[in-house]
Amino acid sequence: MSLLVVGLSHRSAPVSVLERASLNADAQLKLLQDTVAAEPAAEAAVLATCNRIELYADVDKFHAGVAELSMLLAQHSGVGLEELTPHLYVHYEDRAVHHLFSVACGLDSMVVGEGQILGQIKDSLARAQDLHTAGRLLNDLFQQALRVGKRAHSETGIDRAGQSLVTFGLEQLSAGADVQRWARGKKALVIGAGSMSSLAAATLARSGVAEIVVANRTFERAERLAQILSEGDDTDVLARAVPMDSVPVELTRADVAVSCTGATGLVLTADAVAAAVEGRTGAPAVEDTAVRETAVREAGETPLPGAGTAAGGDENCPLDLSSVSSVPSGFSVMGEAAVAGMDAATLEQHGAWAAGGTAVDRPRETGRPGPEADAELIGALAATATRVGRVPERRRPEPVAEVPRPEPVLFVLDLAMPRDVDAAVHRLAGARLVDIESLADASADAPMAADVDMVRRIVADEVAAFGAAQRAARITPTVVALRSMAAEVVAGEIARLEGRLPGLDDKHRAEITQTVKRVVDKLLHAPTVRVKQLAAEPGGAGYADALRTLFDLDQETVASVSRAGNSTTTEKNRGPA
Repeated sequence: MSLLVVGLSHRSAPVSVLERASLNADAQLKLLQDTVAAEPAAEAAVLATCNRIELYADVDKFHAGVAELSMLLAQHSGVGLEELTPHLYVHYEDRAVHHLFSVACGLDSMVVGEGQILGQIKDSLARAQDLHTAGRLLNDLFQQALRVGKRAHSETGIDRAGQSLVTFGLEQLSAGADVQRWARGKKALVIGAGSMSSLAAATLARSGVAEIVVANRTFERAERLAQILSEGDDTDVLARAVPMDSVPVELTRADVAVSCTGATGLVLTADAVAAAVEGRTGAPAVEDTAVRETAVREAGETPLPGAGTAAGGDENCPLDLSSVSSVPSGFSVMGEAAVAGMDAATLEQHGAWAAGGTAVDRPRETGRPGPEADAELIGALAATATRVGRVPERRRPEPVAEVPRPEPVLFVLDLAMPRDVDAAVHRLAGARLVDIESLADASADAPMAADVDMVRRIVADEVAAFGAAQRAARITPTVVALRSMAAEVVAGEIARLEGRLPGLDDKHRAEITQTVKRVVDKLLHAPTVRVKQLAAEPGGAGYADALRTLFDLDQETVASVSRAGNSTTTEKNRGPA
């Protein structure tokens, strides 16, 4: 069996795809059950966070495993396989171990070094253990990943390379200002009471907000979080819980709103945020036209004036714009599109007119081939353009002075995947929205700390150690089976001895038995120790097969030892109920 991971994250897929592919708790459980029910997989675990979805499995066939895991991810996420496949990545064996260890250390996080991923890995392991989908391999892997992550945070300054997603989000909301100074005295609304929302609430409390209101669909959970915040020793924040239907009213009172729920639809619409801004300012929260025009231009949707429109100063222009209606709007008279739509004589007349002269009526000569005449006249136009300078592009709109955007009165942080807050809020004057997509853009330019290299070395060392331990562990059932066979041989020979020497007293029988066992143990000690050492090295997998062949060990006996070991490991790692 071999370790395989198939997944997608903010590094491989756009936020829009991640958003649609996100898995709720029930979908994760069903995915685990269907994975271990599939033929290639014996164990499975799902790591699902706001910016990654990964399926880990112990498979017996690589290609069949990749196909099956990819299909299961598509099936349970609801995103078609053809659409999902270009964004999937695959890691196998040591590369899969390296990937998970890097994730645990925060090297693969949207904000490098964030430590929240350790809690999510722990939850992933617990979920797989509860469903009995994690056996020896995934238990060992995830337990070791947690240890590697803790080691990276304790032995290096990886925490300085980045912050938690919540802290980073608040820094983006404050536009680079000191978060504690920015947050001091503000009123905050936290929507949701899960792990991310709780972290956001705690971070806001430590940052100095005056009041936190918690809203959740299960009111008891909101009350519990509010109570924890109120009773905290390191803060004196006023916290209270409200039902979800109170969100519109509380949004009007809030300065900061953080939302992270498991909802599949929008929790805060653009209309709701606009109403909250209007409630605070008394003026309608209109759409910021400057932001809208920028967004439309970036999307390539800005309609320029039609081809037949003449701007001021273009009177008597010999270039008949209406005759090139087939040319896409926004063309330049210097561009290939315009040249393709006009004959050379007209272009030459335009060149003379643009130079300040008069348009010369130069009809095309009859009897001359069109292409040669065009070439001659276009050359004349080029000479005119060279003499007088660049022919002006009269189709390009004049730049408009950018109107400063008003200071926001409502700051919104959306940490949910799929999104809780309508993306249209980005365009509302009076509101500032930071969501997963904008966090991804901002973190792309975040500086990397020197400690990252130290963490990478730790990961490399731990991957090598884990691989050696796993390779050594694979030969253990064979060694156990060999020693069991030796014990049976000893027991059989002692029984034969008793048959041949029926008068042998207990003292002598025990001494002979012990002597025979010592001889067998000494003969087996050096080979079994050495074979474990050799098996731990790269390429050492064949030593188990050699041992089974040399001593004619029964394959089913070895397999039963392995199954028993897996069962014991699983129960030990699950801990008490």
